[in-house]
Amino acid sequence: MRKITALVFGVVAMLASAAATAETLLDRVAIIVDEQVVLESELESLIASARREIQQNNTPMPSETALRTQASERLILQKLQMQMAERMGIQINDAYLDQAIAGIAAENNVPVDAMRQQIEMSGASWAEYREEIRNQILMSEVQGAAIQRRIYISPQEVDLVTDLIKQQGTQSTEYRVAHILIGMQDEQGNDDEAGARSRADRVVELAQQGDDFAQLAITSSSAANALEGGDMGWSSLNAMPTLFANALQGTTTGDIVGPLRSGIGFHVLKVTDMRGVEQATMEEVRARHILIRPSVILSDNRAQQMLNQFREQILAGEKSFGELAAENSADTGSAQRNGELEWAVPDVYVPEFRDRVRRLPVNEISEPFRTTHGWHIVEVLERRQQDITEQRFVEQAQQLLYRRKFAEELDVWLQEIRANAFVEFRD
Repeated sequence: MRKITALVFGVVAMLASAAATAETLLDRVAIIVDEQVVLESELESLIASARREIQQNNTPMPSETALRTQASERLILQKLQMQMAERMGIQINDAYLDQAIAGIAAENNVPVDAMRQQIEMSGASWAEYREEIRNQILMSEVQGAAIQRRIYISPQEVDLVTDLIKQQGTQSTEYRVAHILIGMQDEQGNDDEAGARSRADRVVELAQQGDDFAQLAITSSSAANALEGGDMGWSSLNAMPTLFANALQGTTTGDIVGPLRSGIGFHVLKVTDMRGVEQATMEEVRARHILIRPSVILSDNRAQQMLNQFREQILAGEKSFGELAAENSADTGSAQRNGELEWAVPDVYVPEFRDRVRRLPVNEISEPFRTTHGWHIVEVLERRQQDITEQRFVEQAQQLLYRRKFAEELDVWLQEIRANAFVEFRD
């Protein structure tokens, strides 16, 4: 959800651009991507959005060719992932979409109605905005399904990162890093390591001479975040890909690092900012929930309706939460305990469940909400502050390793699906 939240304003800008150009643009097919096409209007909208964001960030404007190339690659990857979602049967219904948009509004500290007003005042369509967020969620689901099975975390890795976290004590450093990837392949699709190394060396030289790094990323990078100037956001070294973490040890703001060789090319990094992060005591929650899992014979809408009925029965005093959980919850483990879960840090739950128990007042029953497991209602019974224990160190290490490996594998997977796709650019 963080990734989707970060895209919210870019989505608005893109849709506003589409609305502005719709009257004058004569649409045509710009790119064929396997079974789908990229329209010229889509391409022009994304280019216009990128141009506005570059101006807002006071970044020197790249050439039109560089912008068009990066926008084309972005849309090609989107089309490929949307086709995968269709083949996998992944669908995002309106209730789940409403929940996601409410989460985006909460992350931006605005009510949904106010966010809708802002979007419409920018010239974008609320309906189109909703569909773009639906697409972002679909791509996130595809990435999770494709990459999760490629990740293996060994006990030795967990032990090593756990020890590192302990050594940091209560204070750790987060880095904001910009990234440029110089792909190994040349324009004909052949591996050219010497040429890639030469291009990477040139990027490092220009960056060290003071050229704007964000403009270099838009002009040169093969990474998925090139249009954002290569910005990777805030992260600790433990959560970064190992190659990056090792190279960034001891660096400071403004440092240029690289080229770093990986299996997909050469990487150049810039430390754009640093900050200290205090690790306070951890909040734990004790909650109970009822899970209804949709199936072939139980639709998403019906699962949501059942939980609404259960919630009304509990609030009216007709039945107890525990009784309904024991009789109906698809989480058989907690159902045997009347829906109760063990004390846990919210981070151990999937994002939607985590965010819900973080925000929910004690003894209040949530509205039905959707996660990857199905539909839930949840009630937080108690909260407590706990010092970081040995088990918490281990859990934190596992989460950091998973995020690190996911980021590493995502880059490789995106390169793979792009290389294996049929792509034809139309004049």
